[in-house]
Amino acid sequence: MTSSLFASTLLEALTLEKLDRDLYRGINVQAWGNTLYGGQVAAQSLAAAALTVDPDRRPHSLHGYFLRRGRDDLPVIFKVDRDRDGGSFSARHVAAEQDGEVIFSMLASFQRTSDQEWPTLVPEYAPFDPPNFDGVEPRQDILMTILERPAPEAGDETNDYNEYLKLKAAHPLGDDPIIQAAGLVYLSDLGSGYRRVFLPGLHNGGPSIDHLLYFHEPVRADDYVSFQMFPAASKSRRGLYLGHLRGPSDELAAVVGQECLLHLEGAQPDYSRP
Repeated sequence: MTSSLFASTLLEALTLEKLDRDLYRGINVQAWGNTLYGGQVAAQSLAAAALTVDPDRRPHSLHGYFLRRGRDDLPVIFKVDRDRDGGSFSARHVAAEQDGEVIFSMLASFQRTSDQEWPTLVPEYAPFDPPNFDGVEPRQDILMTILERPAPEAGDETNDYNEYLKLKAAHPLGDDPIIQAAGLVYLSDLGSGYRRVFLPGLHNGGPSIDHLLYFHEPVRADDYVSFQMFPAASKSRRGLYLGHLRGPSDELAAVVGQECLLHLEGAQPDYSRP
């Protein structure tokens, strides 16, 4: 483990310290204020789970719940429960804790790799047509390099139900497929499918409630991946948005779903307690 307070690369953040059997500790990424970036905890949780499965198994899905605000001045401890190891699948439950309280809970499933594949079906109802990012200056934030369209100007309330980003880890991650998959999870928590939606009384986003991924084609998270997001439903102050992460040849890397807490217009969001 590094002796510095924060990880300086994503690979460093995803390299966990083993404390005991199925018990790990991570180093934090400095984010906004002293609040942990949710993608960090989700990615580290997947990395912790992967350390307890056979090396020929790869993550195929995860579902995580953000329960409490994470603090960047405390380490995160990851406790892994080995729910089941079958002939083809392994199921794990990870509790990410700080100061004795669970801040994030994840169920993850891993599948034995196989050479038998079928063509990837691309649904016609979700066309992938990203904007041209030529001339857009990349920015670096929370160990990511980010390309995005300019934010809507004040007074521009044109609804755009598709949000696009191009993202990659800011530093090389190496060739470990588990680290690359965890890096993809790290990228997948950035953004909101509601950022460009302007409807009366609807806030354009808030703290994350839960997060899910279905992995498909393996891609490198330290090369640019395209992230398309679009709102799917809003109910009871919850906003569900879906998304696709795609590799450099537009191959489908993962399907993403996330719920965020929406707020009434004029209300002050409380990001510490959903």
